[in-house]
Amino acid sequence: MYRTPREGTSAPTDLLHDFSLEITGKDADALSGARAAIPAGTRVHVTYLAHEDLALRVAAARTVRRLGLVAVPHVSARRLGSRAELDEFVGGLRADGNAEHLFLVAGDPRTPAGPFADTLAVIESGVLEHHDVGRVGIAGYPEGHPHIPDDVLWRALEQKVSALAERGIGASVTTQFGFDADRVLGWVEQVRQRGVAVPVRVGVPGPAGARRLLSYATRFGVGTSASIAAKYGLSLTNLMSSAGPDRFVDALGAGYDEHRHGELRLHFYTFGGVGATAEWARGFRQSVG
Repeated sequence: MYRTPREGTSAPTDLLHDFSLEITGKDADALSGARAAIPAGTRVHVTYLAHEDLALRVAAARTVRRLGLVAVPHVSARRLGSRAELDEFVGGLRADGNAEHLFLVAGDPRTPAGPFADTLAVIESGVLEHHDVGRVGIAGYPEGHPHIPDDVLWRALEQKVSALAERGIGASVTTQFGFDADRVLGWVEQVRQRGVAVPVRVGVPGPAGARRLLSYATRFGVGTSASIAAKYGLSLTNLMSSAGPDRFVDALGAGYDEHRHGELRLHFYTFGGVGATAEWARGFRQSVG
C-alpha cells in the first residue's frame, strides 16, 4: 500500500514524526488490535458522534490511555444540551487523567441543542480552566467550509487562538482532510501570515477504497476534480480501487518549508480502518527511514 518516495526527500519523515490518529468511540477494540503498529505516546482523537453517548466516549478515552497512547477527546459544541453536560463530560475525562488534551468542534447541527453556538462559546465558558485542560485543538479548513464564508472562518480561527492564549491554554489547529497538498500548504502559509503561530496538523485520509474516500469528500466539501484525484492516486472511473496517501505525503514533504509553514505534523482520518492506517504509517516511515 505504500511506496518509496522520491529520492532525496527527507521531509516526509519529519512530518510523520508525532503524527496523530482519529477514531470513533466504537473503534476502541480495533485500536487495541492495531497497537503494535502505533508508536507509544501517539495522540488519538476520539470523535463526538451523535449516536455515541458520553459513557462510550469516556470509555474509549480510557482505552487509549491504557494502551500507552494520549487521548484527545472531541467536544461538539452544538450537541451539548447544557453547561452541566459539558462539565460532566470534561470532569469524567479528568477523573481518568484524560482532560489534558481536548479538540473542539462546532458540530453539524444548524441549531444548538443548548447554550453553545460554537467552539468559542465553549472556550469562554470557564469549564476548560476549571478542569485544568492544558491544550485545545481547533479545526482548520484549507478548502473552506460548504456553509461558512471564508472571512468568517478566518475571523473565528484568530478569535479562538487568541481566547485560548488569554486563558493560558495551549492551542493547535487540525485541518479537514484533502487531496491537494499544494492547496494545503498555501493555506498554512496564509495562517502564518495572519500571525497564527500554533502547531498545525494536516488532515490526511488513511488508505481506503476510492468509493469511500470520494463519499467522505463529497460530504465535507473537499475538491475531487479529475486532476486532483489523479495527483492523489484516486481513480474516478474505478471506484473499486483503493488509494493510500503516499503521493500526498510525498508532495507535502517536498513543498514543506519550516520557515514559511512553521510546525507541521500529520493527522490521519482512519476511513479505511485503524489497523490499515497504522500499518501504512509504519511501512511508510520504514521506507523513508
